[in-house]
Amino acid sequence: MNDIPPLISEINSKFISELTSFIRVRGLSYSTEKTYIHWIKRFIHYSGYQSRQDITSTDISRFLEHLVISKNVSPNTQKTALNALVFLCRELLKQNTEKLTFKRAKKGPKIPEVFSHQEAVKIIELVPSPFKLAVQLMYGSGLRINETLRLRITDIDLHTSSITIRNGKGNRDRKTLLPRSLHAPLRQQFKAVNILHDQDLSNGFGDVYMPYALAKKYPTQAKGYGWQYLFPASRLSIDPRSEKTMRHHLTDRAVQKQVMKAIKNANILKRAGCHTFRHSFATRLLENGTDLRNIQELLGHADIKTTQIYTHVAGLHHSGVISPLDK
Repeated sequence: MNDIPPLISEINSKFISELTSFIRVRGLSYSTEKTYIHWIKRFIHYSGYQSRQDITSTDISRFLEHLVISKNVSPNTQKTALNALVFLCRELLKQNTEKLTFKRAKKGPKIPEVFSHQEAVKIIELVPSPFKLAVQLMYGSGLRINETLRLRITDIDLHTSSITIRNGKGNRDRKTLLPRSLHAPLRQQFKAVNILHDQDLSNGFGDVYMPYALAKKYPTQAKGYGWQYLFPASRLSIDPRSEKTMRHHLTDRAVQKQVMKAIKNANILKRAGCHTFRHSFATRLLENGTDLRNIQELLGHADIKTTQIYTHVAGLHHSGVISPLDK
Protein backbone atom coordinates (compact mmCIF):
# COMPACT_ATOMS: atom_id res chain seq x y z
CA MET A 1 0.00 0.00 0.00
CA ASN A 2 2.80 2.40 -0.88
CA ASP A 3 0.37 4.79 -2.60
CA ILE A 4 -1.55 5.54 0.61
CA PRO A 5 -0.42 8.73 2.42
CA PRO A 6 0.88 8.01 5.94
CA LEU A 7 -0.56 9.76 8.97
CA ILE A 8 1.23 12.97 9.96
CA SER A 9 1.70 11.50 13.45
CA GLU A 10 3.74 8.64 11.98
CA ILE A 11 6.43 10.96 10.55
CA ASN A 12 9.47 11.07 12.83
CA SER A 13 10.94 14.43 11.78
CA LYS A 14 9.15 17.47 13.20
CA PHE A 15 10.12 19.61 10.21
CA ILE A 16 9.08 17.00 7.59
CA SER A 17 5.84 16.56 9.52
CA GLU A 18 5.21 20.31 9.30
CA LEU A 19 6.12 20.32 5.60
CA THR A 20 3.85 17.33 4.86
CA SER A 21 0.93 18.98 6.65
CA PHE A 22 1.53 22.20 4.68
CA ILE A 23 1.55 20.28 1.39
CA ARG A 24 -1.70 18.48 2.19
CA VAL A 25 -3.47 21.68 3.21
CA ARG A 26 -2.54 23.03 -0.23
CA GLY A 27 -4.31 20.04 -1.82
CA LEU A 28 -1.33 18.68 -3.75
CA SER A 29 -1.41 15.06 -4.88
CA TYR A 30 0.36 12.36 -2.89
CA SER A 31 2.78 11.74 -5.76
CA THR A 32 3.71 15.45 -5.72
CA GLU A 33 4.06 15.28 -1.95
CA LYS A 34 6.52 12.38 -2.19
CA THR A 35 8.49 14.08 -4.98
CA TYR A 36 8.76 17.41 -3.15
CA ILE A 37 9.82 15.79 0.11
CA HIS A 38 12.43 13.69 -1.74
CA TRP A 39 14.09 16.76 -3.28
CA ILE A 40 13.81 18.85 -0.13
CA LYS A 41 15.54 16.10 1.87
CA ARG A 42 18.32 15.93 -0.72
CA PHE A 43 18.69 19.71 -0.60
CA ILE A 44 18.91 19.69 3.20
CA HIS A 45 21.45 16.85 3.20
CA TYR A 46 23.58 18.48 0.48
CA SER A 47 23.58 21.85 2.23
CA GLY A 48 24.36 20.34 5.63
CA TYR A 49 21.56 22.17 7.45
CA GLN A 50 21.17 21.36 11.14
CA SER A 51 17.95 23.25 11.83
CA ARG A 52 14.98 24.91 10.16
CA GLN A 53 16.57 28.33 10.67
CA ASP A 54 19.61 27.35 8.54
CA ILE A 55 17.57 26.84 5.36
CA THR A 56 17.98 29.69 2.86
CA SER A 57 16.87 30.21 -0.71
CA THR A 58 20.32 31.54 -1.61
CA ASP A 59 21.61 27.94 -1.57
CA ILE A 60 19.07 26.71 -4.15
CA SER A 61 21.19 27.78 -7.12
CA ARG A 62 24.25 25.95 -5.81
CA PHE A 63 22.26 22.74 -5.36
CA LEU A 64 20.67 22.95 -8.83
CA GLU A 65 24.06 23.44 -10.46
CA HIS A 66 25.36 20.47 -8.46
CA LEU A 67 22.60 18.34 -9.99
CA VAL A 68 23.69 19.35 -13.51
CA ILE A 69 27.48 19.27 -13.09
CA SER A 70 27.87 16.29 -10.75
CA LYS A 71 24.72 14.25 -11.35
CA ASN A 72 24.11 15.07 -15.05
CA VAL A 73 20.35 15.26 -14.55
CA SER A 74 17.85 16.06 -17.30
CA PRO A 75 16.12 19.46 -17.65
CA ASN A 76 12.88 17.95 -16.35
CA THR A 77 14.59 16.55 -13.25
CA GLN A 78 16.25 19.89 -12.52
CA LYS A 79 12.92 21.66 -13.03
CA THR A 80 11.20 19.29 -10.61
CA ALA A 81 13.86 19.93 -7.98
CA LEU A 82 13.51 23.69 -8.56
CA ASN A 83 9.73 23.54 -8.09
CA ALA A 84 10.13 21.61 -4.84
CA LEU A 85 12.69 24.02 -3.40
CA VAL A 86 10.81 27.15 -4.46
CA PHE A 87 7.74 25.67 -2.77
CA LEU A 88 9.78 25.09 0.38
CA CYS A 89 11.44 28.51 0.57
CA ARG A 90 8.77 30.77 -0.91
CA GLU A 91 5.57 29.10 0.28
CA LEU A 92 6.53 27.53 3.61
CA LEU A 93 9.46 29.67 4.80
CA LYS A 94 8.27 32.94 3.16
CA GLN A 95 11.67 33.69 1.59
CA ASN A 96 12.36 35.58 -1.64
CA THR A 97 13.10 33.27 -4.59
CA GLU A 98 12.72 35.73 -7.48
CA LYS A 99 16.41 36.24 -8.30
CA LEU A 100 17.66 32.69 -8.65
CA THR A 101 20.42 32.28 -11.24
CA PHE A 102 21.93 28.90 -12.02
CA LYS A 103 23.35 26.75 -14.79
CA ARG A 104 20.44 24.99 -16.47
CA ALA A 105 20.54 21.45 -17.78
CA LYS A 106 20.79 21.44 -21.59
CA LYS A 107 19.79 17.94 -22.61
CA GLY A 108 17.19 18.10 -25.35
CA PRO A 109 13.79 16.46 -24.94
CA LYS A 110 13.77 12.76 -25.72
CA ILE A 111 11.55 11.41 -28.47
CA PRO A 112 9.33 8.79 -26.80
CA GLU A 113 9.69 5.18 -27.85
CA VAL A 114 6.48 3.74 -29.31
CA PHE A 115 5.23 0.33 -30.40
CA SER A 116 3.75 -0.27 -33.80
CA HIS A 117 0.19 -1.55 -33.54
CA GLN A 118 1.37 -5.04 -34.47
CA GLU A 119 4.04 -4.96 -31.74
CA ALA A 120 1.56 -3.74 -29.11
CA VAL A 121 -0.94 -6.48 -29.95
CA LYS A 122 1.80 -9.13 -29.97
CA ILE A 123 2.98 -8.10 -26.51
CA ILE A 124 -0.53 -7.92 -25.08
CA GLU A 125 -1.28 -11.45 -26.26
CA LEU A 126 1.72 -12.70 -24.27
CA VAL A 127 0.61 -11.06 -21.01
CA PRO A 128 -1.45 -13.36 -18.72
CA SER A 129 -4.71 -12.37 -17.03
CA PRO A 130 -5.58 -10.23 -15.13
CA PHE A 131 -2.52 -8.19 -16.15
CA LYS A 132 -3.54 -8.43 -19.81
CA LEU A 133 -6.66 -6.31 -19.32
CA ALA A 134 -4.61 -3.67 -17.46
CA VAL A 135 -2.18 -3.44 -20.38
CA GLN A 136 -5.07 -3.27 -22.86
CA LEU A 137 -6.41 -0.25 -20.98
CA MET A 138 -3.00 1.44 -21.04
CA TYR A 139 -2.83 1.02 -24.82
CA GLY A 140 -6.53 1.44 -25.61
CA SER A 141 -7.25 4.37 -23.28
CA GLY A 142 -3.84 6.02 -22.82
CA LEU A 143 -3.69 5.44 -19.07
CA ARG A 144 -0.61 5.62 -16.89
CA ILE A 145 0.09 2.39 -15.03
CA ASN A 146 -0.95 3.75 -11.63
CA GLU A 147 -4.07 5.33 -13.08
CA THR A 148 -5.00 1.91 -14.42
CA LEU A 149 -4.39 0.07 -11.17
CA ARG A 150 -6.31 2.61 -9.09
CA LEU A 151 -9.47 2.31 -11.17
CA ARG A 152 -12.61 1.43 -9.21
CA ILE A 153 -15.59 -0.46 -10.61
CA THR A 154 -17.60 2.77 -10.53
CA ASP A 155 -15.02 4.53 -12.77
CA ILE A 156 -15.93 2.34 -15.75
CA ASP A 157 -18.99 3.43 -17.76
CA LEU A 158 -19.91 0.87 -20.39
CA HIS A 159 -22.98 2.86 -21.41
CA THR A 160 -20.94 5.86 -22.60
CA SER A 161 -17.83 3.75 -23.24
CA SER A 162 -15.71 6.05 -21.09
CA ILE A 163 -13.38 5.90 -18.10
CA THR A 164 -13.11 8.46 -15.32
CA ILE A 165 -9.59 8.92 -13.94
CA ARG A 166 -9.71 10.42 -10.48
CA ASN A 167 -6.82 12.28 -8.87
CA GLY A 168 -4.52 11.73 -11.82
CA LYS A 169 -1.20 13.49 -12.27
CA GLY A 170 -1.49 17.05 -10.96
CA ASN A 171 -4.38 15.89 -8.76
CA ARG A 172 -6.80 16.39 -11.68
CA ASP A 173 -9.80 14.31 -12.75
CA ARG A 174 -10.46 13.60 -16.41
CA LYS A 175 -12.37 11.32 -18.75
CA THR A 176 -10.94 9.23 -21.54
CA LEU A 177 -12.33 6.81 -24.08
CA LEU A 178 -12.96 3.14 -23.38
CA PRO A 179 -12.46 0.72 -26.32
CA ARG A 180 -15.69 -1.12 -27.08
CA SER A 181 -13.65 -4.24 -27.72
CA LEU A 182 -12.93 -4.33 -23.97
CA HIS A 183 -16.57 -4.34 -22.85
CA ALA A 184 -16.76 -8.15 -22.72
CA PRO A 185 -13.42 -8.62 -20.86
CA LEU A 186 -14.46 -5.89 -18.43
CA ARG A 187 -17.78 -7.60 -17.69
CA GLN A 188 -15.84 -10.77 -16.91
CA GLN A 189 -13.53 -8.79 -14.64
CA PHE A 190 -16.54 -7.23 -12.88
CA LYS A 191 -17.84 -10.74 -12.11
CA ALA A 192 -14.45 -11.87 -10.81
CA VAL A 193 -14.20 -8.81 -8.54
CA ASN A 194 -17.75 -9.37 -7.29
CA ILE A 195 -17.04 -13.01 -6.41
CA LEU A 196 -13.84 -12.07 -4.58
CA HIS A 197 -15.58 -9.23 -2.76
CA ASP A 198 -18.40 -11.54 -1.62
CA GLN A 199 -15.78 -13.95 -0.25
CA ASP A 200 -14.11 -11.14 1.66
CA LEU A 201 -17.46 -10.00 3.09
CA SER A 202 -18.33 -13.53 4.20
CA ASN A 203 -14.95 -13.71 5.96
CA GLY A 204 -15.59 -10.49 7.85
CA PHE A 205 -13.55 -8.20 5.59
CA GLY A 206 -14.51 -6.37 2.36
CA ASP A 207 -13.26 -2.86 3.16
CA VAL A 208 -11.28 -0.96 0.55
CA TYR A 209 -9.07 2.10 1.00
CA MET A 210 -10.79 5.41 0.31
CA PRO A 211 -9.09 8.84 0.38
CA TYR A 212 -10.03 10.92 3.41
CA ALA A 213 -12.40 13.21 1.49
CA LEU A 214 -14.31 10.25 0.02
CA ALA A 215 -14.30 8.32 3.28
CA LYS A 216 -15.83 11.34 4.99
CA LYS A 217 -18.40 11.92 2.25
CA TYR A 218 -19.35 8.23 1.86
CA PRO A 219 -18.64 6.66 5.29
CA THR A 220 -20.53 3.43 4.53
CA GLN A 221 -19.14 2.85 1.04
CA ALA A 222 -15.77 1.29 1.97
CA LYS A 223 -17.46 -2.10 1.75
CA GLY A 224 -19.48 -1.23 -1.37
CA TYR A 225 -18.94 -3.20 -4.57
CA GLY A 226 -18.74 -0.06 -6.73
CA TRP A 227 -15.73 1.25 -4.82
CA GLN A 228 -13.74 -1.98 -5.11
CA TYR A 229 -10.61 -1.86 -7.24
CA LEU A 230 -10.95 -3.13 -10.81
CA PHE A 231 -7.65 -5.00 -10.34
CA PRO A 232 -7.69 -6.27 -6.75
CA ALA A 233 -4.59 -7.77 -5.17
CA SER A 234 -4.51 -11.52 -4.66
CA ARG A 235 -3.97 -11.09 -0.93
CA LEU A 236 -5.43 -9.00 1.85
CA SER A 237 -3.18 -6.40 3.48
CA ILE A 238 -3.25 -4.01 6.43
CA ASP A 239 -3.97 -0.33 5.80
CA PRO A 240 -1.14 1.54 7.60
CA ARG A 241 -3.50 4.39 8.51
CA SER A 242 -6.57 2.61 9.86
CA GLU A 243 -4.83 -0.72 10.60
CA LYS A 244 -7.81 -2.44 9.01
CA THR A 245 -7.32 -5.58 6.96
CA MET A 246 -8.51 -4.86 3.44
CA ARG A 247 -7.88 -5.69 -0.20
CA HIS A 248 -5.77 -3.19 -2.14
CA HIS A 249 -4.98 -3.21 -5.87
CA LEU A 250 -2.26 -4.99 -7.86
CA THR A 251 1.18 -3.43 -7.53
CA ASP A 252 2.78 -1.58 -10.42
CA ARG A 253 5.86 -3.80 -10.08
CA ALA A 254 3.79 -6.92 -10.67
CA VAL A 255 2.38 -5.50 -13.93
CA GLN A 256 5.77 -4.14 -15.05
CA LYS A 257 7.33 -7.55 -14.51
CA GLN A 258 4.76 -9.24 -16.74
CA VAL A 259 5.09 -6.58 -19.45
CA MET A 260 8.89 -6.75 -19.53
CA LYS A 261 8.71 -10.53 -19.78
CA ALA A 262 6.23 -10.28 -22.67
CA ILE A 263 8.39 -7.72 -24.51
CA LYS A 264 11.36 -10.07 -24.23
CA ASN A 265 9.36 -13.10 -25.40
CA ALA A 266 8.02 -11.07 -28.35
CA ASN A 267 11.65 -10.43 -29.43
CA ILE A 268 11.09 -6.66 -29.43
CA LEU A 269 14.38 -4.88 -28.84
CA LYS A 270 13.07 -1.41 -28.03
CA ARG A 271 13.77 0.31 -24.72
CA ALA A 272 10.17 0.02 -23.65
CA GLY A 273 7.87 -0.70 -20.74
CA CYS A 274 4.36 -0.03 -19.49
CA HIS A 275 4.49 3.70 -20.29
CA THR A 276 5.32 2.89 -23.92
CA PHE A 277 1.70 1.80 -24.38
CA ARG A 278 0.52 5.30 -23.38
CA HIS A 279 2.98 6.84 -25.87
CA SER A 280 1.71 4.42 -28.52
CA PHE A 281 -1.92 5.36 -27.78
CA ALA A 282 -1.18 9.05 -28.37
CA THR A 283 0.82 8.33 -31.52
CA ARG A 284 -1.95 6.18 -33.03
CA LEU A 285 -4.53 8.91 -32.42
CA LEU A 286 -2.30 11.53 -34.02
CA GLU A 287 -1.62 9.28 -37.03
CA ASN A 288 -5.37 8.82 -37.44
CA GLY A 289 -5.96 12.59 -37.56
CA THR A 290 -7.15 13.27 -34.01
CA ASP A 291 -6.81 16.92 -33.01
CA LEU A 292 -3.88 17.64 -30.70
CA ARG A 293 -6.14 19.39 -28.17
CA ASN A 294 -8.34 16.31 -27.90
CA ILE A 295 -5.28 14.13 -27.34
CA GLN A 296 -4.12 16.55 -24.64
CA GLU A 297 -7.45 16.20 -22.82
CA LEU A 298 -7.48 12.40 -23.10
CA LEU A 299 -3.92 12.14 -21.76
CA GLY A 300 -4.49 14.72 -19.03
CA HIS A 301 -1.54 16.93 -20.00
CA ALA A 302 -1.59 20.36 -18.34
CA ASP A 303 0.49 21.90 -21.14
CA ILE A 304 -0.06 21.35 -24.87
CA LYS A 305 3.73 21.42 -25.30
CA THR A 306 3.92 18.05 -23.57
CA THR A 307 1.48 16.59 -26.10
CA GLN A 308 3.29 18.15 -29.07
CA ILE A 309 6.25 15.78 -28.60
CA TYR A 310 4.16 13.11 -30.34
CA THR A 311 4.16 15.14 -33.54
CA HIS A 312 7.87 14.29 -33.81
CA VAL A 313 7.00 10.59 -33.62
CA ALA A 314 4.02 10.53 -35.97
CA GLY A 315 4.97 13.36 -38.33
CA LEU A 316 7.84 11.57 -40.07
CA HIS A 317 5.55 8.83 -41.36
CA HIS A 318 3.07 11.31 -42.85
CA SER A 319 5.41 13.93 -44.27
CA GLY A 320 5.61 12.33 -47.71
CA VAL A 321 9.42 12.51 -47.64
CA ILE A 322 11.04 9.58 -49.47
CA SER A 323 14.59 8.45 -48.87
CA PRO A 324 16.84 8.88 -51.95
CA LEU A 325 17.89 5.26 -51.57
CA ASP A 326 14.27 4.14 -52.07
CA LYS A 327 14.20 6.02 -55.40
